[in-house]
Amino acid sequence: MHRNIQQKVYQPEDLASLVAHLPENLQDPVTQIHYNIMNHEAYNNQNYAWSKEDFELGTALGRGKFGRVYMAREKRSKYLVAMKILFKSELVKGRVEKQVLRELEIQSRLKHPNILRMFTWFYDDRKIYIALELASQGELYKHLKNAPNGRFDEHRAARYTYQVADALNYCHLNNVIHRDLKPENLLLTEDDNVKLADFGWSAHTLSNKRKTMCGTLDYLPPEMVEGRQYDDSVDQWCLGILCYEFLVGSPPFESEDAERTYEKIKRIDVVYPKYVSQGACDLISKLLRRHGLRISLREVMTHSWIKENTKKPLRETFLLNHKK
Repeated sequence: MHRNIQQKVYQPEDLASLVAHLPENLQDPVTQIHYNIMNHEAYNNQNYAWSKEDFELGTALGRGKFGRVYMAREKRSKYLVAMKILFKSELVKGRVEKQVLRELEIQSRLKHPNILRMFTWFYDDRKIYIALELASQGELYKHLKNAPNGRFDEHRAARYTYQVADALNYCHLNNVIHRDLKPENLLLTEDDNVKLADFGWSAHTLSNKRKTMCGTLDYLPPEMVEGRQYDDSVDQWCLGILCYEFLVGSPPFESEDAERTYEKIKRIDVVYPKYVSQGACDLISKLLRRHGLRISLREVMTHSWIKENTKKPLRETFLLNHKK
């Protein structure tokens, strides 16, 4: 599944170069944490048997249908993670055991700057523990709803769209279809970068052909709604919906009931508000097309609207929005 890329194993003598880009006040504490990690028995040791005794649980970060997420600290290195805890009894009751195992198998292999990293997982008699990268700013959905007018400006929307396209392109190169792209499944880091998360509906498929209907109603592509076979280009469709929601604050086919939403999706009935630029409309319209006609994720990343709006550093825009 995963491309055979040689992962560099860093040593203590590499630390100075690894932290050189950080502000001076952060270099010493970050160096210390990394030094502790490198001296941990588990470092570069795939046979280390992790357990709940290795971690201290802290503040609750959220909960889902089958799990709870806590901030946690690895005792020896003091490294902070998000610890997702699933109760086996709830998984069995919900008949999602295979889905969880598939999610663990897929996410443990994906290593990309814009994909939430799974560090390790382990279990006991009652629970499954999943140690994940900590994205301290939480769900992107929350930031979208709190943005001025409930939508992002074009610089911010373009930057996030680029990062998600990059993450999805990496998934597709590794024969993974995400199938459940939406703001709730994207997290933000402290430095305002997107992390693609929640691989519960993902599929690892060498044939690139599926028929299972899954995902979120407002994001379903026409081929799923019509019960036809589909491939990884369903993620391009979802990216078009996502970009629209970034800019407008709601998905384009949202309706009072499911049947009306289905009909709009089948007709690809998209209405663009006047404040959405021509460039953004062009990109979205090239993604919200019928199967076989959507542009590739690489073409999304090099689209003129993306390139124009990512010239301005997002960090500046992000800080200005937070000062309002």
